[in-house]
Amino acid sequence: MTDKEIIASRIALELNDGDLVNLGIGIPTLVANYVPEDKTVTFQAENGIIGLGGLVEGENEIVNAGGLGASILEGGAFIDSATSFSFIRGGHIDVTVLGALEVDQEGSLASWIIPGKKVPGMGGAMDLVTGAKKVIIATRHTNRGTPKILKKCKLPLTAAHQVNFIVTEMAVMEVKEDGLHLLEVHPDYKVEDVVKLTDADLIINDVKPMKGVN
Repeated sequence: MTDKEIIASRIALELNDGDLVNLGIGIPTLVANYVPEDKTVTFQAENGIIGLGGLVEGENEIVNAGGLGASILEGGAFIDSATSFSFIRGGHIDVTVLGALEVDQEGSLASWIIPGKKVPGMGGAMDLVTGAKKVIIATRHTNRGTPKILKKCKLPLTAAHQVNFIVTEMAVMEVKEDGLHLLEVHPDYKVEDVVKLTDADLIINDVKPMKGVN
C-alpha cells in the first residue's frame, strides 16, 4: 500500500455506522474507497453533495470539493451551498477528515496558507474544524523529512484546539486534555522512528500495531 492508501484505509476504520462525514481535498478523498461493507456511512461534500461515493478516474460531470471526478450513491442528493454549510455550521457533521500543512500537540491546525504564496482562500476548512463533532487529520508524517506534527504550529492557523485524531503513514495519535498520545505505530516502523520524526511531545503508554495494515 502507498502512504496515502495506508492513511485513508486506517481512517475509514474510525468511522461509525450511520455517520455523516465530510472529506477534505487530497488524501481525505480516498477514505470513501475503504469503508467496510458492514458500515453505512454518508459522505458530504461542501460543494453540495450528500451521499458522495468514491473517486472516478478521468473527466466526470460530478466533482467533489477538490474538483476531482466523483460518484454519487443511490439515494444521494445535490444541494445548494447555503444548505451544505448549514449542515457544517449547524453541528450536523459527525466527522470531518482534513489534510494539514502543520498540526500540533494542542490540537491546532494550519492547513490553508504558506505566507508569500497565493491561494484562493481558506475554503470550508475553518467552518469544518469548528462545526464537526470529530476532527481527524490525514497527513504524511513529514514534509520531505521536516516534521509536520509540532509542539506548536508556526503557520497561520485554520483553527485552534479542534483536532481529535491524527493519522499518518507511520502512526495514529490522539489529542487529549493532557497532550498528544501515541496510540498505534505502523509495523514497518518502531516507536523510536516516530519520536525522531515528530517535533511534538508524545505521551507514550500502551502503543499497539496500526489497525488495518496487512
